[in-house]
Amino acid sequence: MEATTGCSASEPFALRVLGDMMEPEFKDGCVIIVDPEGLVTNGCFVVAQHEEEFYFRQLSIEGGNYFLKCVNEGYDEYLEIPGIEAIHGVVSQQAGTRRKQHKHYL
Repeated sequence: MEATTGCSASEPFALRVLGDMMEPEFKDGCVIIVDPEGLVTNGCFVVAQHEEEFYFRQLSIEGGNYFLKCVNEGYDEYLEIPGIEAIHGVVSQQAGTRRKQHKHYL
């Protein structure tokens, strides 16, 4: 018998946003849906690994280099990642408290 985790690595998953670094687009505590097989494009919102940590940030592609940046202009964090292989998923939607408040990004 095979052991299973119940989820495929390619299935979308939900995360809760912590902090205000992605405001005003994503409020502290909101829920995002991340698609591991989503299309990676300049300006999309991603979950990516930088060193030992995972970050939810906006992707900026400049001259073939990949950077993670905060939406909140109060933060100047700008992290370079090695490339597309560091990206673990693209945000496909933001769940609202009501169905009409859901926001889609793909």
